[in-house]
Amino acid sequence: MPSRQSSHRWSQDVTEHSDALDLQPGVFELDDPKAIARSLKRSAEASHRRKAEPFRSAMSMLTFYMNRAGKSLSEDRRRTLEAAKDELRAAFGRSRR
Repeated sequence: MPSRQSSHRWSQDVTEHSDALDLQPGVFELDDPKAIARSLKRSAEASHRRKAEPFRSAMSMLTFYMNRAGKSLSEDRRRTLEAAKDELRAAFGRSRR
């Protein structure tokens, strides 16, 4: 069974070297939810390797990051990333379900 450290490295590797999206370095550490959403949208629209539509690819990457970070995310960081989800929906002209 892989150690916890190697699984951490696996998810970090996916976030940094996604097969579907070329992410801006440090995108998930940005303080502005709009900047996070703009960057993810730009990456998703520019990618020719993604399997889903740009909105789904961008939202999936953001959700993946949040799920993998889990309990280590501070409340403030989680609020910023949740706000980035709303900004991403707005950027793609989607409404929250």
